[in-house]
Amino acid sequence: MLKPTKILVPTDFSEYSDRALVQGLDIAQQYEAKLFLLHVLHGDIYRTVLEFTFLEEAVRHSTRERAVDWAQESLQEQLGRFPRAKDVAVAAHVRWGIPYDEILKEEMEEKIDLIVIATLGRSAIARYFIGNVARNVLKGSKCPVLLTK
Repeated sequence: MLKPTKILVPTDFSEYSDRALVQGLDIAQQYEAKLFLLHVLHGDIYRTVLEFTFLEEAVRHSTRERAVDWAQESLQEQLGRFPRAKDVAVAAHVRWGIPYDEILKEEMEEKIDLIVIATLGRSAIARYFIGNVARNVLKGSKCPVLLTK
């Protein structure tokens, strides 16, 4: 029987990700597991925007730092909406890159034993990406993956 000690919940801050977070928090509380909340800033999208704008390197670096700060603040806000998060050990991480690659890297680096991920995202295009992300995580994960609707 699976008794997770480290649970990874990737988020895009959508209501669907909130549902995955609730599931992850429930499981973490039940098994006294640590929960890792992860947001991936899609490197290709940011790189394209920043490279095709004629900004100085310092401005690009500042923009990147602001994106990370925004993501960290958003992770804390998302956790703040769920009082149960105070009863669970939580680590909130932000990574840059291709979402499913970074989720799988986080799984390996943190020795995650359960991933709880939403099958849908925010908008039509986000739904396409997160569906793609969930599918690729499911295919590439070394640990069990719980897909939430």
